[in-house]
Amino acid sequence: MRLTRCGSAPAIGGACVSLVVIAALGASGAAAQEDRPVAAEPQSADAATAAPSKRPNLSRAEAMVVLDYQVIPVPQAKPIDLMGFHVLTRLNDWMYLGVGGFAPLFDGDYGGFMAFDVVAHAQRKIWRNLFANAGLSMGGGGGGSSPAQSKVLSGTGGFAKGYVGLGYDFSDFSLGANVARMKFNQGAIDNTQLNVFVQVPFSTSIGSYASSGDRLTADEAQAFSGEPSETTLTLGLDNLVQIEPEGRNKATIRLADLQFAHYMTSSTYWYASLGVGYQGLPLYNQIIGGLGYRFMVSPRLHLHGQLGLGSGGWSPDRIDTGSGLLVYPKVAAAYMITGNLSLSLSAGYLFAPNGSSKNNAFGAALNYHLRQGREGSDARDGSDVMSYRGYRFTLFQQTDFNVSYLDVDRPKINMVAMQFDSIVNDHVYIPIKAAVAYNAYLGYPGSGEILAGVGVQSAYDKDTRFQFFGQLLAGANVHGPVLAPGIGINYGLSDRLAIHVSLGKTFPLSSNDGKFRSDYIGLGVTYRFSVPSW
Repeated sequence: MRLTRCGSAPAIGGACVSLVVIAALGASGAAAQEDRPVAAEPQSADAATAAPSKRPNLSRAEAMVVLDYQVIPVPQAKPIDLMGFHVLTRLNDWMYLGVGGFAPLFDGDYGGFMAFDVVAHAQRKIWRNLFANAGLSMGGGGGGSSPAQSKVLSGTGGFAKGYVGLGYDFSDFSLGANVARMKFNQGAIDNTQLNVFVQVPFSTSIGSYASSGDRLTADEAQAFSGEPSETTLTLGLDNLVQIEPEGRNKATIRLADLQFAHYMTSSTYWYASLGVGYQGLPLYNQIIGGLGYRFMVSPRLHLHGQLGLGSGGWSPDRIDTGSGLLVYPKVAAAYMITGNLSLSLSAGYLFAPNGSSKNNAFGAALNYHLRQGREGSDARDGSDVMSYRGYRFTLFQQTDFNVSYLDVDRPKINMVAMQFDSIVNDHVYIPIKAAVAYNAYLGYPGSGEILAGVGVQSAYDKDTRFQFFGQLLAGANVHGPVLAPGIGINYGLSDRLAIHVSLGKTFPLSSNDGKFRSDYIGLGVTYRFSVPSW
């Protein structure tokens, strides 16, 4: 995917949220309301009449990454500082919609606190480069210095945040400050404070969903071939081997990890990743973002070095990450299996500067490469290999019902869920899903899940509103590894928009009858688009 004006925005900080793995691709399309065609070779009126385009003109999708920071006083406890990371898509001249999250960095002993949200953001210039902005977000999450304190700090886990303020546009980025109020339902986080922010705009070109699988015309390929770009989506299994742990948990922590990386040059990239524990400490979670460098030993063998900063843990009495701040240098070797898939092995050292947690890390991952454009002489042949790859981004309400754990019936769980689908062909797609609860589960806030798998679907027909799908997802929730089969329908409102309805079951990967089980139903909106790539 070709992103512009994004090179100065390495994704660092406590909330380089996994939702970026889903939103950075989906959101870049979701704001494509400005139908500015990509430049192409002119053609005569007769030629245009004789050979009408089979698809709408490519559109320019505009969005921005927003980092913000605030320190929130907590009654009778240490303050909590939260770094926010959001991807906002432009809907019109002044309105944005996006997703993101928050995590602590420096204050208190809140390592492992994490929250995710959906935000509506309004922004309008008021004088020259000065602008006013305001927004409202809602979501779920939680954490604290101990399980008991997490209930005091974040209540049921549901929260809302409102803000209003001013900023200044420096063209490549914007800086500003807001007055923000953040409130957790029945929680101690309930205060109005100053919130400073930086915004970095980016854009890309997208096609219609109906174009998925089509090859680019010569004119369309020419528009992209001279500006190469690469994005990588990674699904990994990682292991944290604790070094002289001081917390109560001494086990090796096994994580499911999702990473999104975007290359600023052919060698350097920024990335953001989310890791969720599925064994050793299932409630563990971490968000890491930073910079990476790729050295190509050969066309198939690549070496990587990464330096990441982030936030993570659970509660400091179980694993002592202190205020949450994490530093994570890592190296990896990747081997290209096909033109778009690679397998990598990694090793690193993860530590908490404000806590005692130190870990040797190693893992394996499958990487999906999305390349757009080619350099040099290869660019002239771009029309032979470049095609439109289809994607779907879905935001929906998921309700888990018929919930049981340890053979005891439990109350339903309400979650905000997001799913990103990469279309392989007419009938196969790769889904990645993340969800966070906004009501308490087993009396505690912060329940959630992260899943990935494979799906099958009916072929898309622009003359038929219904597209049916079935999928099998595997991943982790707060109890450990789970399997989640499901079926559903996308009811098309237009080529780009559809109503999403899904239902399915969640159950443990192991055969233990006493673990978590539930049925679920989802209802929301799907945004569908395609991206030129090879």
